[in-house]
Amino acid sequence: MEYRTLGTDLKVSAVGLGCMGMSHAYGAPADKKEMTELMAQAVDMGYTFFDTAEVYGTADNPHDNEELVGAALKPFQNRVAIATKFGIRFDMTSPEVNKPLIPDSRPEVIRASVEASLTRLGTDHIDLYYQHRTDPNVPIEEVAGVMADLIKEGKITHWGLSEATEETIRRAHDICPVTAIQNRYSMMARWHEALFPVLEELNIGFVAFSPMANGLLTGAYNKDSRFDPKLDYRSNMPQFTAEAMDQNQDLFLLLNTLAQQKGATPAQLSMAWMLCKKSWIVPIPGTRKLERLKENAGAADVVLMPSEVSALDKILDTIPMSQVFGGSKIVKKA
Repeated sequence: MEYRTLGTDLKVSAVGLGCMGMSHAYGAPADKKEMTELMAQAVDMGYTFFDTAEVYGTADNPHDNEELVGAALKPFQNRVAIATKFGIRFDMTSPEVNKPLIPDSRPEVIRASVEASLTRLGTDHIDLYYQHRTDPNVPIEEVAGVMADLIKEGKITHWGLSEATEETIRRAHDICPVTAIQNRYSMMARWHEALFPVLEELNIGFVAFSPMANGLLTGAYNKDSRFDPKLDYRSNMPQFTAEAMDQNQDLFLLLNTLAQQKGATPAQLSMAWMLCKKSWIVPIPGTRKLERLKENAGAADVVLMPSEVSALDKILDTIPMSQVFGGSKIVKKA
């Protein structure tokens, strides 16, 4: 595994492991013993960057994922960096499988969240603490001030933002230096590339979640794929409809062709494209399977020259694609 630095000094594996899907959004939670073993295998492979959040869970156990990650990585705490998040809760009154988000970053809420996350993760500090979504009711300067205090207190060592605008990033960074921005990013979801110049200017890393468009770009799904309408977000994502499968045939062909040329899989090629674009981009694909874990790690070994990345960008600008899931709706605080 190769390693990269987010911000000034947070060294992480070039490919991280997004742990959300082990507990949340991709069907019923996976077997905890199997996922504990999977995370141990990830550490053995060289993964050092693990991502979770306080809200990744189930109706019965809203914090399932943090508890799982904390217990699984307890033996490896001196070898890994754990990222978690604060600042949202789900609108449980909604009948949708992908429930809307309610932002809440009041200082007292952040304080309660960090203490609870530390307990669930079984650690005395959080390596990277993200504001999960910006809160329109709390100035970002106030949030950044709380982060600066938490760093002084040793409860967190780095902080970041998710789904934030350039203006918000700059205002936050002025108060307390931001280490990373975590956003959705894939060949089908490129709208956050507009942030790259400011991230380069401020020396902020970019952590890409859903780097394979929620798994679509692995090539593992087709028109016959079905997902649990009560527990699996993919059941409501536009890229998994039968019509979308037809619309994305040119993209699938492009990925397969380039992957074969590079001796890689489509999943590896889709991540190599972003890894080779910027040295400060770190994808965090999720998985429940050992073979996928190994495959994802191998993406860091696939080399694309700058000219190849540029040529691929130009093709992606023009190739037909379906709509792709862009994130959960955000609603005002109740």
